[in-house]
Amino acid sequence: MTNTPDVEIIYQDQEIVVCNKPVNLPVHKNDFMPNDAPYLTKSVGQLLEKSIYNVHRLDSKTSGLIVLALSPEIAKNLTQQFERKEVDKTYYALVKGNPGSGTFDEKVFIKKKGRKKEAKTHFQTINTVQTTITYKEFQNLDLSLVEVKPETGRWHQIRQHFARSRFDILGDTHHGDWTLNKIITEKTGTKRLFLHAGALSFKHPVTTDSVSFKSKMPEQFNVLLEQLKS
Repeated sequence: MTNTPDVEIIYQDQEIVVCNKPVNLPVHKNDFMPNDAPYLTKSVGQLLEKSIYNVHRLDSKTSGLIVLALSPEIAKNLTQQFERKEVDKTYYALVKGNPGSGTFDEKVFIKKKGRKKEAKTHFQTINTVQTTITYKEFQNLDLSLVEVKPETGRWHQIRQHFARSRFDILGDTHHGDWTLNKIITEKTGTKRLFLHAGALSFKHPVTTDSVSFKSKMPEQFNVLLEQLKS
């Protein structure tokens, strides 16, 4: 296990690198970032002294597992696995209310294309606590820890699906409940998106063996529930 100031590398071979990305670190550079701003592929590339190729999406505000490639050929193989829905992804989220279990299958907005596309997100509630938070029409609001398995990989898919059903992910400042986010920050001092990529399984692009990786859920998740529990 290797660490940089920003990134934990949990697996590496001649073809791939699997990282545990911290919250608020972009995966790659974009036009809105300063030239010296940190990002995942830059940090890993400097550490390994190799060229790093991005394979799939993970929002900067989302923490957790991401696989990177060490060559364009390997990147293409892995990207195709994601496109063919052959990769098993598991996320953990703290959300408003108790969504129970089921599947969200409403179309979601695609930012770059300005239109909606098909999307599917499976979910299962793991734990629910009642809080003393009361605002608007909500009394002693429930908060839940949910396991999420997206079948597709659209822009902000998980965040959009939960927000549309009013089970907003805590700390989501783009699609979520801003009033609730403010209350939680005032009560706990915590300010982050409570969405974590906790497990990732795919076929190794060279050996074709199934490989699986897990990332422990950040302690902040359980701490927040304990702090807010009535």
